[in-house]
Amino acid sequence: MNTSMIAASVTMGQLQKKIDTVSHNMANASTTGYKRREATFSDLLFQQVNNQTVPSKEVGRLTPLGLRVGSGARIAQTALRLDQGSMIPTDRELDFALTERDQFFRIESIENGVATERLTRDGAFYLTESEEAPGQWSLVTSSGSYVLGADGNRMNVPDNFKSISLSNGQLVATMGDGTTQALGQLGLTQVLKPQLLEGVGDNLYQLSDFAALGFAEADVIQAVGLNQQALSQGMLEGSNVDIGQEMSELLTAQRHYQFNARSISMADDMSGLINGIRR
Repeated sequence: MNTSMIAASVTMGQLQKKIDTVSHNMANASTTGYKRREATFSDLLFQQVNNQTVPSKEVGRLTPLGLRVGSGARIAQTALRLDQGSMIPTDRELDFALTERDQFFRIESIENGVATERLTRDGAFYLTESEEAPGQWSLVTSSGSYVLGADGNRMNVPDNFKSISLSNGQLVATMGDGTTQALGQLGLTQVLKPQLLEGVGDNLYQLSDFAALGFAEADVIQAVGLNQQALSQGMLEGSNVDIGQEMSELLTAQRHYQFNARSISMADDMSGLINGIRR
């Protein structure tokens, strides 16, 4: 296989990953709190080939000496874009929207029987019977993960509540007899280095091993205080996917894929001509 085929085939594989990323964005255009990802490319290493063995013939040359033979391109990174999504009114008391781009809800996800803390921007919450406190209800996400409070415990609601409201950053339940009961503060985390967020499915994120990368916890995340909350009740944050932009990215990636496929076809034609030469 010649170098042009190698460069084209390598680049086609990376372009397919770009197409997959764009397709994933478009598929989640209506997902609450979804944040799009953007793939960027960089050149692979190239070879410096000195094809002129007679230095005297290089006199007067204006271009750099030798030939630079590339190896294709690769995806340098798939960055998470935290641009704010549109606010969608729902008038539902268990819907909450974050209006600061770097704040996330704290979620407890059960994975292989182990409770693990995750982060999400999806504020569409529901109630399920509490396993820890019989006679109460637990606040959960649409996938069944538990919503955590600022103290790190699950958010529970009394059985005989009438309504839930957000007051000065605290959730307050109005009981059937008209009295109120404070439920606590929703657990929010501010992510200072969003490039360390990794998607784990179900619209949840986890932080990569920042200690191994030389970061202290205070450099990466910090708890959101009562006066720092940017929270709206009765609203949801839509995704930040722009369908027009994603369609443009998709068409561009497909055209680049087509060009590289044509490059392989042309290299194959030239190889056929060489093999067909008769002495």
